[in-house]
Amino acid sequence: MKVTLKGEPKSTNHIYKYACRGSFPCMYMSADGKALKKEYQWQVKTQFRGEPLKGPLSITVTIYLPTKRRSDWDNFHKLSMDALSGIVWEDDSQKQDARVLKSYDKENPRIEIEVRELA
Repeated sequence: MKVTLKGEPKSTNHIYKYACRGSFPCMYMSADGKALKKEYQWQVKTQFRGEPLKGPLSITVTIYLPTKRRSDWDNFHKLSMDALSGIVWEDDSQKQDARVLKSYDKENPRIEIEVRELA
């Protein structure tokens, strides 16, 4: 099963912010991050209409960035994974195998996620 999230992938640096509560640093999702997660969830629901998968899963995430500017691939897939949780699968702990690929597409930046159930 494959899901495509349209739009320019955003890094966790743009989505999550930090604040201090007393002497304890806390991470929270920004308003822009919440809006993007909601948009991703809507896109997922239009492409996947079944019940959440229950068994162990293999995930392949391909991130298509609009430019070849230096970026870390591991900063771009957290929000997309959070958006699929509860819709495509029940819980993040089901992911047994994961692969993240980075590519470029100036005209059509997106995130493609392929999910396979493991035997």
